[in-house]
Amino acid sequence: MTNQFQVPSSFRVPAFLRPRRSFHRLRSFHLSPAEAAASSRLATTQTMGGAESQSTNQKIQHPPANLVIPLRGSTIVTLAIIASLFFIMSISFAFLGADVEDPYFKMALDKVAESSPGIVLIGDSVDVDIDEPSVTVRWSILACGQGYVLPESTGVHGSNVCGLPSLPLRIFVDNAAEPAAVYDPSTIPINKATGHRRNIQNLVQFDSDHVLDVHNARLYPFDTYFLTSTLRAVGFSNESIPIQKLATVDVMSSFDIGTADVESFSKTDNGTVLPSRDIDMHVARPGSARFFTLLLFTVSWVLTHVTIGHVVLARRITGMKPLLKHLVSSGAILISIPQLRNSMPDAPGLDGVLIDTIGYFPQMIISSISTIILLLILAVREFDIIGIQAETQSGRVLRLPSVSTSSSITYPPHPHPIRTFSGYRDSTSNFSSRCPSRYSRPPPSPHRNSTPAEIAEWERYRMSKHLTGQFVFPPVQTSTHRSQTSSQETVKPLTIHRRVTTMTRLMEAGQVPRSYFED
Repeated sequence: MTNQFQVPSSFRVPAFLRPRRSFHRLRSFHLSPAEAAASSRLATTQTMGGAESQSTNQKIQHPPANLVIPLRGSTIVTLAIIASLFFIMSISFAFLGADVEDPYFKMALDKVAESSPGIVLIGDSVDVDIDEPSVTVRWSILACGQGYVLPESTGVHGSNVCGLPSLPLRIFVDNAAEPAAVYDPSTIPINKATGHRRNIQNLVQFDSDHVLDVHNARLYPFDTYFLTSTLRAVGFSNESIPIQKLATVDVMSSFDIGTADVESFSKTDNGTVLPSRDIDMHVARPGSARFFTLLLFTVSWVLTHVTIGHVVLARRITGMKPLLKHLVSSGAILISIPQLRNSMPDAPGLDGVLIDTIGYFPQMIISSISTIILLLILAVREFDIIGIQAETQSGRVLRLPSVSTSSSITYPPHPHPIRTFSGYRDSTSNFSSRCPSRYSRPPPSPHRNSTPAEIAEWERYRMSKHLTGQFVFPPVQTSTHRSQTSSQETVKPLTIHRRVTTMTRLMEAGQVPRSYFED
């Protein structure tokens, strides 16, 4: 047993290679020296391997998953330009293929030719004028079906079974005495190269004007209009020709148009039946126009509220530059609101419609008042600056004695200098003083709960009045005179400068009762 303790202990791993909580350095006493040495070598090998793997992991540094790489300003601008161009090109594709669809009236014309062939009037254009108010419809005279179509004139509006009428016609609108259009198939020219009939607009089209019902015009952009009209076709020999279909376009730039046609007739005094066809037309604003109108209306009100915020902020800030910024912004808003009103799609004039009653007029009034208030604030501050500059140039600043060493107030100089006593009867000096201009009213009289600062302020105010020769109540009490110097012994006692006792000392001496301040 003694020889076992004389064997050297196991090798101790250096601290920089040893794990933080390694127990390999502790050798069990039941092991032989050879086993202990082998165990120590195994622990050292494991420790060295762990250290090498740790150093290898430290050399290989992987970037974090949320790494943010800063971009240069030129890179950001380039990316913004590319994104803008990509957006413009993307929305420009909306114009491609817009006319690929079948003509709008093709299905309606084919249906007429199949079910009830005859004369058809198509409204190619509908012009709604709210200011007039009136509706102008441009009609095209067509025919569908065998026996009604002029030879070599098919293919109108994409339909191979419809074309120009083969019969001469006179079209009467709303039972007018004079026909609105006269159609003569013999006047239709023929293309010499192809032998096909030419479709001349003035020969096959006519306009009809109708009065519009505008009792809902004040509800812009939710205004709707209604129109009814009747049309009748008559041959050159005064025989009535029935009209099989009336149709118009349903989408215009500023309005959605819905139409419904019905067959009708009228009787003359002698009982003759005159067949006709009526059309009911409903006109309303499209959804896109309503959306943009309400969006501009909302933006105008937000800008109006911004002008109110400018006034509130201008009253709380100091300085001229911030005030000028608020004034410029408010003026720009005042100019931009009318432009937003004019930007509304197909907006009516300023005739007192509802959107102007609750929008444009109140917005202009509020913005104008806010701008005027900002101008008044600017004028007041300008006058204050002028007054301060004048007071600064008129003389020096007076600093009155203070009871409390922690507070002192500097008063601007009095515009007119006052002669005060300086120690000798014949010597005078200019001394400027006035009541504090910092307070618009005199400081209140002290009471039982007054702070030392308030009492000191009141005492300084009384002292300034006393020094300017004004009446002060209660009067400022004086104490004994200063001891006269050798140079002042020949001077009369009344000419010696007096020392003023403060109100605090007067109250301590009991010369002024405290009940005086409890009121």
